[in-house]
Amino acid sequence: MGRGFGTVALCLCASNASAGGIDRNGQPISFIFEKGSYLELSFGAISTQMSGADLSVPGGATGNVAKPIIPLAFSIKTDVTDKLSFGVLIDQPFGAEIEYGPGSVMFGGTNAKAEISAVTAMMRYKFSDRLSVHGGLRAQTGTADITLTGAAYQALSGYKAVLSRDTGFGYVAGVAYEIPEYFLRVALTYNSEIKHEFETVETLGGVAVSTAPSQAVTPQSVNLDFQSGVAPDTFVFGGARWVEWSAIQFDPPFLFAQTGQGLVTFEDTISYSLGVGRQFSENWTGLFSVYYEKEGDHFVSPLMPSNGYVGAALAAVYSKNKMRITAGVNYTKLGDATPEGGLPGVALADFSGNDVIGFGVKLGYSF
Repeated sequence: MGRGFGTVALCLCASNASAGGIDRNGQPISFIFEKGSYLELSFGAISTQMSGADLSVPGGATGNVAKPIIPLAFSIKTDVTDKLSFGVLIDQPFGAEIEYGPGSVMFGGTNAKAEISAVTAMMRYKFSDRLSVHGGLRAQTGTADITLTGAAYQALSGYKAVLSRDTGFGYVAGVAYEIPEYFLRVALTYNSEIKHEFETVETLGGVAVSTAPSQAVTPQSVNLDFQSGVAPDTFVFGGARWVEWSAIQFDPPFLFAQTGQGLVTFEDTISYSLGVGRQFSENWTGLFSVYYEKEGDHFVSPLMPSNGYVGAALAAVYSKNKMRITAGVNYTKLGDATPEGGLPGVALADFSGNDVIGFGVKLGYSF
């Protein structure tokens, strides 16, 4: 039964829904709990329908502003001693790719692309078979390219910011309690915020207006994950994730001087998941989970036009000898949102009826 649990993160990570799609995978660290030496590669495809009506003219439309995403992750861990383990995770914890179509008077041509990848080096120390601590250092590299066009931006229409690649550093720390004979584990993990200072070129109408650096911060978060056997060959799993999105910072200096605010603002979120797994044979395990994030303020940034979600995921695991292969699919219903522009609290577009379909494959090998 235990071999199926490593696939839980795959079921939950591909929704691309939290905080407008910035939170790509929920920052899982389940690989560090695998037994012995272990290598894992995961990849997927996320298709998001995120379109709305431009409220400035009858029949105005934004088009589908979300681009397809192919998330990738790689991890490897090994036991240094019977108590100490070491591992490395390479993933894409945050990111965004938004582009409005020409049918939108308010936002047509507006686009944003942010790419953030991370390398996390972790250790786990077991005080006993039941109590352990885990933690390590994270190096996070990012870059971004933003263009704001359309009537919503008034005199700032035609603004563009190009942020060169920068690396910032943070850390991970956590504790776990286990009862192996009951397949029970509860793990609490803290991810620190990470600060960046990007070399930035801002232009307006093609003319450079600033070359000062931009300050940016990705938020701190706390993950609570659990699993427990409830019957022979059957287990439950789930968790909660808190993210301090209100502390996110993305402030190109010229734009901030003109507007008094950064490019994006969010509310803090807590997301929840709950699932059940069943081992049907020596080789096959099935997983089903549901997940939820409460809707917040319906007025959102046009660069991140979604608001909460509810979804479900289904996965199958085939394991034989030292190899484990997982395939999962999920469906996420996105909450309705109303982007605002230069006038806070004034709805300029209406995004409703949107959803996400994700598919993922994970290959695990014990050696």
